[in-house]
Amino acid sequence: MINVAVLGAAGRMGSHVVEAVNAADDMHLVAALDHTDDVADAARAGAHVAVDFTVPSETEANVHALIDAGIHAVVGTTGWTTESLLRVEEHLRERPELGVLIAPNFAIGAVLAMRFSAAAARYFESAEVIELHHPDKVDAPSGTARHTAAGIAAARAAAGLGPSPDATTDDPGGARGATVGGVHVHAVRLRGLVAHEEVLLGNRGEQLTIRHDSFDRVSFMPGVLLGVREASRHPGLTVGLDGYMGL
Repeated sequence: MINVAVLGAAGRMGSHVVEAVNAADDMHLVAALDHTDDVADAARAGAHVAVDFTVPSETEANVHALIDAGIHAVVGTTGWTTESLLRVEEHLRERPELGVLIAPNFAIGAVLAMRFSAAAARYFESAEVIELHHPDKVDAPSGTARHTAAGIAAARAAAGLGPSPDATTDDPGGARGATVGGVHVHAVRLRGLVAHEEVLLGNRGEQLTIRHDSFDRVSFMPGVLLGVREASRHPGLTVGLDGYMGL
């Protein structure tokens, strides 16, 4: 049995994780912690793995506390930067037996869509990303969109492609959106949505659209449970669930 602690257990995602862990035959929920609780309670409860779905302002400190406590971490909270990831990677050198997974998306279909987009990017002149989420989401663009755009940008750079064609010289309202690695990313916040992403890839005379839709947060739970089961087998820092999927 894997002893699991959930950080942010009262939140939208955390409550689903609690239910999923309780329903798993090979897991035992030992702690369901709110953001005001002490992370050390996870260690006192005997957790082997902790799942973090808190808020961006707290998640890095939580991961460092879990590393200090000798607990593997599976993190779905977004807002990570290159600098914060490097700090976690450096901290893990002190505990080389521990695994930390930081995943921008736990939906299996979303992970595959990101990989498909990166694989296709080298064959298209233009690429843009549209992400659509509920209006209670605090960050934009989403971590998934950033990860997708970064993968597309890396694939384009490896193929020797230049920037996507764009004659825009006047955009005072920012209608062209954010850019990640030179790839434009557009964020929609709309009541009724959960989590959706669309990648548009274009050449002269053709367009490829890769889209993934999560209509319910239960879609993320198989990926979360996969992370919990695999964290101990992947020491060090892993960014993206695909690192645990053998893709």
